[in-house]
Amino acid sequence: MANHKSAAKRARQTIKRNELNRSRRSKVRTLTKAVEKALEGKDAVTAKTALRSAEAGLACAAGKGTIHANTAARKTSRLARAVKKVALAAKA
Repeated sequence: MANHKSAAKRARQTIKRNELNRSRRSKVRTLTKAVEKALEGKDAVTAKTALRSAEAGLACAAGKGTIHANTAARKTSRLARAVKKVALAAKA
């Protein structure tokens, strides 16, 4: 338990921050799973729309410091490459 007023405040802030970060990480996972599900089904149109949402979620999480910026960039890049591969396969 915190012994000082400032320590008690930091403890309260940490709890709030943990909840926000958990929520953001969960949202990112959900959005990336939506892209992966569309990729499994070879649905290029749905995958593209899901990718846009996933990119926005990843950028938001990176901007808020929930995940590292390079992690967001890496995940976005891999998803985009997979979507492009499925889109090219659908055209051929």
